[in-house]
Amino acid sequence: MRSTRKMRSGLTLGLAIAWAVLTSSPMAQPAHVHDHAGRQASAAPGFQNDMDAGMARMMQDMHAPGYSGNADVDFLAMMIPHHAGAVDMARLVLKHGRDPATRQLAEEIIAGQTIEIESMTRRLAALRQPSSGSRTPEFPALGGTRGD
Repeated sequence: MRSTRKMRSGLTLGLAIAWAVLTSSPMAQPAHVHDHAGRQASAAPGFQNDMDAGMARMMQDMHAPGYSGNADVDFLAMMIPHHAGAVDMARLVLKHGRDPATRQLAEEIIAGQTIEIESMTRRLAALRQPSSGSRTPEFPALGGTRGD
């Protein structure tokens, strides 16, 4: 009980710090930047609105299952929507972005994170099954940038 309380307290503090960093980041600031000529340029409002909505949805989805008391299950249950959020963000860059290198990175993120989501989903399902004594301890094989 005490260690669970400490873990929740530490996690709450960690989330508070992460939220403070996130909301103080340039992405969370007003949608204007200065171009090289000193003029103010507005960020695409559609992109900003979509990104903010996606981040809020990701955070909600990460915390929706609550904590089960099993760190492995809780980690995977939170990482799946976290990676899905990265895929959504990358799709927004493909929709709104114009830089070829950034678009290529977004495509690689979509491909890699999709594979990882599938692997984490399979592992989470295996961990949630009643113990039958035949559960394998290894993580399902990953493709993409993590190996074959």
